[in-house]
Amino acid sequence: MTKKPSLNIVTLGCSKNKVDSEHLAALLQHRYLIRHDSDKNSDVVIINTCGFIGDAQEESVDTILEYAELRKKKKIKKLYVTGCLSQRFRKELQEEIHEVDGFYGVESVNLIAADILKEEPAQDYCSQRVLSTPGHYAYLKISEGCNRRCAFCAIPLIRGPHVSVPMEHLLDEARQLAKEGVKELILIAQDLTYYGHDLDGKSHIVELVKALCDIEGLEWIRLHYGYPLGFPDELLDLMHDNPKICHYIDLPLQHVSTHILKDMRRGVDREQTIGFVKNVRQHVPDIAFRTTFIVGFPGETEEDFDELCQFIKDMRFERAGVFAFSPEEGTPAYELPDDVPDEVKQERVDKLMEIQQNISLEINSQRVGKTEKVLIDRLEGDYYVGRTQFDSPEVDDEILISAEETLQIGAFYPVRITQADYFDCYGEVLK
Repeated sequence: MTKKPSLNIVTLGCSKNKVDSEHLAALLQHRYLIRHDSDKNSDVVIINTCGFIGDAQEESVDTILEYAELRKKKKIKKLYVTGCLSQRFRKELQEEIHEVDGFYGVESVNLIAADILKEEPAQDYCSQRVLSTPGHYAYLKISEGCNRRCAFCAIPLIRGPHVSVPMEHLLDEARQLAKEGVKELILIAQDLTYYGHDLDGKSHIVELVKALCDIEGLEWIRLHYGYPLGFPDELLDLMHDNPKICHYIDLPLQHVSTHILKDMRRGVDREQTIGFVKNVRQHVPDIAFRTTFIVGFPGETEEDFDELCQFIKDMRFERAGVFAFSPEEGTPAYELPDDVPDEVKQERVDKLMEIQQNISLEINSQRVGKTEKVLIDRLEGDYYVGRTQFDSPEVDDEILISAEETLQIGAFYPVRITQADYFDCYGEVLK
């Protein structure tokens, strides 16, 4: 029997890229031994790049150059580059890096696979996956692109307008993942609640989530990347009433100052933003609200920043990330004067994260003594590392449990929280 050549898919950027890589791997696995982000030598390497902001672009270029050097030394036989950076700067990359055997943008994974395999393209939608996550959780990308036109964001330029994946495809994919042992399904999109609008002008996110809740084997369904404008109360009510839906939402708010929100083209003002957060908490009182903010946007004054600081103190978000504004070519904000110095941007990032760190510690301290349902992700050193429904993988808090007794990876346990830190908690499994 001929041994399959090995293929390493290196995925950079967001979880949406991760799903693309997993679909691509499924189309190539009959010809190659698939590895995800492996540091072992491979015959073929595919780099799925990110082109969202400056730091991500730099990481993608550095990774391409690293593997191009291996290609030059013949330590790998083929090197391909795909994804957002390649979509935005394909011509420039082709001119500068000659060791790459093929550059692709965000074309269908079917077309990329067919080109690499020298075969006819497969069916339009690939529902199969070779997971890069642990087998007990997976991401489900329900749409591509975005119809929002936020001034700072290059995603619509890269990925195009919003296109919903047909519901029957998503349900087939989710059933297959559940059959393979996935217990937690994390829904992702650029704008989750816009799902279905391109099909008939109405949101179908509630219908989709209800159908996913009926799939046997799935125990947690988590919602990522919503948008405050037009967020349906019915989805919050469903979250409150259905125990399968995690009391968790990841929804970037970006700012609270009305004039900054207007310049960002977010479609909401200060009052609407505050009202939205309060409405979410009214519908699901114990929800973990994760959000992100941008500081140093053109025109952001000290008063605007102070307003944002106070907003975070008042709202007490369970999870928050902060980014310094990065002007992206082709976006409306790129034409604005980048008038906040880099050192001021970093000072504002640091101050907001300090505020959030203290809020996080206070919230975690209130969990001590409580018993929570914990999903075990991995064994790391002397601890099992798990998460509650309030924590998404890779970005949120974790629960550390002593490895003195054996626990099963991918299983749920009742865990009493015994100690709290800024971004993690410690606990013990109840007998």
